Amino acid sequence: MTPAIPQNAGPFNDGRSALWGLPISVKDLFDLAGSPTSCGVSFYRDLNGSASRDSWLVEQLRAAGAVIVGKTHLHPLAYGITGENAEFGDCVQPQDSGALTGGSSSGAAASVQEGSAVAAIGTDTGGSIRAPAALCGLAGHRASIGRGNWRGAAHLAESFDTMAWLFRDLQDAPFLAAPFLAAPLLATPVAPAQTSPARGFTRFAFVDDSFLHDCEPEVVAGFRGVIRNLQDLGLEARRIETDWWADAVEIYAPLQAVEAAKIHAGNFDQFAPAIRDRLLWGAGLTQAEVSALRRRHESFRARMDELFAAHQLVLLPSIPVARLAAGADHTQTRMRLLRYTAPFSLAGTPTVAIPCARGGMQLAAARGNDEALLALAAQIGAHRKTSLSV
Repeated sequence: MTPAIPQNAGPFNDGRSALWGLPISVKDLFDLAGSPTSCGVSFYRDLNGSASRDSWLVEQLRAAGAVIVGKTHLHPLAYGITGENAEFGDCVQPQDSGALTGGSSSGAAASVQEGSAVAAIGTDTGGSIRAPAALCGLAGHRASIGRGNWRGAAHLAESFDTMAWLFRDLQDAPFLAAPFLAAPLLATPVAPAQTSPARGFTRFAFVDDSFLHDCEPEVVAGFRGVIRNLQDLGLEARRIETDWWADAVEIYAPLQAVEAAKIHAGNFDQFAPAIRDRLLWGAGLTQAEVSALRRRHESFRARMDELFAAHQLVLLPSIPVARLAAGADHTQTRMRLLRYTAPFSLAGTPTVAIPCARGGMQLAAARGNDEALLALAAQIGAHRKTSLSV
């Protein structure tokens, strides 16, 4: 059984971080001294050689006393959501070898599911934590855009890249916020049971059924369950229509491609055809087209800010499916899943991934509200356990 993250001031009750001594895996986008950083492709593994210094984030983890158990598999360049990788093998779930983990933080999910890590560092650009969490029955945290320092870490698309965690238990969520702050990791925060109901949140919005038209019934059932969880905690539920989100993928995908193309310029032929073609597409967009997309992004983000100002929290499924079969044709899967993840990626908001019996949900708050959102996630976890024990 995987040990829980300690709920006191460290194992010696002396103020050390809750991460002290815990096994943590790190996505192979972050430099680890003495190891190459592959970004999921052999080209960069061989080109980069071994890193001479830990990335900023790994330094933070080590300073907290975490034990880095190793680096994990990812979708090539972190540019995909299934966890398939032609060079290093497709990442399947330790508990279901016929199912993909999802990506791009694929090995991160596998390491937590199998128990070799208590928690795993990943990234989330367009769903790279939210999708694996939903597929592997895990919790997750996508940090607000701009949290943390990317020294010694590889970007995919800087406008959308966020640092992130995968872990097992929602009650552990508040103890994972500190590594993405600029301040040093200090003592464990107050336990969730001692906080006020819903940590200042009074209401939340959930998407209308029309958005869920391609969502599997088991995932919809989980969605309804999380709505009830939040209502049980005293939050007012409000249904919202999100027809205007139809633009999200149209804005997100080309801007992601533009930024990724700049990072990987000159190396496109080193990558799998599907990724190479996306990079070529991004490189081929004109400055006028990119400028128009930037304006649309600003407008969409402003409208999302208004949504969070009105409703505080927004809930919807992380992805519309509960399982991705290994070996199946997933050429259309990415765009189907991005419809669910892109709105929060464009907004740059902190998001928690909430596991359900089948699939998973994403609950987001306004940018910068990571700590309050993580405290609420812990309360959801505690409420679920209390409800089951009654």
